[in-house]
Amino acid sequence: MQLFQFRGYFWKILSSMGIVSIGLMLIVLLTLAYFMVVPLGQRATDDLASIISHAAETWKNMPPVERKLFEEKMRIKHSLVLTSADTSLPESTSILPYLFFLETSLKKKLGKEIHLMTSLDEKGEDWFWADVPIQKEVLRFGFSRSRIGVKPSTALFVLLMAGFCLTFFTASLLTSRLTVTIERLYQAAQLIGKGQWPDPVKEEGPEELVVLAREFNRMNIQVRELLSNRTTLLAGISHDLRTPLTQIQLALAMLPNNGGDTQLMNGIHRDLESVNKLIGQALQVNLELDKPEKEPVQIAELLDHIIEGARHGNQVIEWSSDKSCRFILNPLAFQRTVTNLLENAIRYSEGKPVSVDCNCDENSLTIQVLDRGPGIPPEQREEVFLPFFRLEKSRSSATGGSGLGLAIVRQLADTNGWTVELLERDGGGTCARLTIPIEPQ
Repeated sequence: MQLFQFRGYFWKILSSMGIVSIGLMLIVLLTLAYFMVVPLGQRATDDLASIISHAAETWKNMPPVERKLFEEKMRIKHSLVLTSADTSLPESTSILPYLFFLETSLKKKLGKEIHLMTSLDEKGEDWFWADVPIQKEVLRFGFSRSRIGVKPSTALFVLLMAGFCLTFFTASLLTSRLTVTIERLYQAAQLIGKGQWPDPVKEEGPEELVVLAREFNRMNIQVRELLSNRTTLLAGISHDLRTPLTQIQLALAMLPNNGGDTQLMNGIHRDLESVNKLIGQALQVNLELDKPEKEPVQIAELLDHIIEGARHGNQVIEWSSDKSCRFILNPLAFQRTVTNLLENAIRYSEGKPVSVDCNCDENSLTIQVLDRGPGIPPEQREEVFLPFFRLEKSRSSATGGSGLGLAIVRQLADTNGWTVELLERDGGGTCARLTIPIEPQ
């Protein structure tokens, strides 16, 4: 679904809301940590440092026979273990803020640097130790990781995940409600661009989107009416034009002695045939634009028919197809597009051979019409697709066509979702490339 493309409107709004929400959540967490968690942690470590300092002083002044009882009392009441520092332990590398605060508090209470050490018990639990110098010996105080209780990393992870999930689902719900109408308009506009007529877009959501959908539906109806009127207008004009043209042709044929001037009469006949041909092309293109039915087509067979019809006189058209391509497309539009490209190449190839290449894969069909004509300047390769546009040299009134061939090609390609481009051919000339990005049948 186009709605969930990462470059779509939905994801842009969702990412913006998510970034703001997560940023706000981090600010709240940092504020709580700075004004509540840190002060509580400092007070707790100050109390523990006071207990350790007082216990060390008491233990120093206590008779040796009472020290065992005192150590048991400290273990039960304060969860502190007292022992002699007869073994060396590695310094703690934990990043718990509690341990940092405790080292700072012990320095204030004892007046010297105390670095905490760590070890593991038989259950795999971390223990932290502080060596407190007492006269000529060192008393070691220890407490387990469970005594600290708090798990900031776990708490931070849970809060962030909960906040992220809540933010994502809430933002997704709100964003989808805002963008559903925009998505419908987007899909409807794509269908119109392909020459199809979508159903009216539902007019729901905020007032601005309701008005937008209503106006889009109104314009959709107006465009359909306009195109329908265009068809009727062209059919009427063609009929009204062909009737007097036919009468003129009959009148000319009835003139005695071919009108007295054979050359002049032949020119008049050619002009009448050209006008009739233009009218016929206009009606045919109008039919191809109004009825874009698609059906499975054998490309090689259709190209054989097109190329055979384009061969006249001594014109050489090089064409071969090694593999069969079967695609679902509009055959009338395809035939008109390739025919116009081929006629254009023949007209300006100056009698040199014209080549047609056909390549297809699982995703696209590419037709190339190559000539050895004078070529088209790079700055005018888009302008030649404009109606009635002629190049100064190659599109003169003597050698050029009506100026509608390539314009018809571009309109048919846009209507069917194809791509047509004019490229410079190696060695001189022009390469007209038609790309049809559709799935094979």
